[in-house]
Amino acid sequence: MENRPSSRKFRRNKKQFRREYVKDLQPNRVVNRLELVILRIYPRRIIHSERYNGPLAASCGRDETGLVGLVLWGEQIDRIRIGDVIRIESGWCSLRDGELVVSTGLSGQITVIDR
Repeated sequence: MENRPSSRKFRRNKKQFRREYVKDLQPNRVVNRLELVILRIYPRRIIHSERYNGPLAASCGRDETGLVGLVLWGEQIDRIRIGDVIRIESGWCSLRDGELVVSTGLSGQITVIDR
């Protein structure tokens, strides 16, 4: 038998979380994996604060169970378009003016999975 490295060693060790839905979101909790269709992107603003200096844009998205606000940071604003299906991983959910808002936060990521 030939000694070949297992293909498993070359796979990413990225843990796959089960998909979450808007109806399951709770404020001040981590968003492990959320898939949304982008419905609207509002004009970008420039923010100057202790934590972040740069462009920010509010947007909103939906899945099969409801609507949620979404914050886009920096290069995400140019990369995401209306109608895109996106996946947010390791994001954060918060409550703003009584509505749920999702963001990638400091360590999360956003991926376009369909245009």
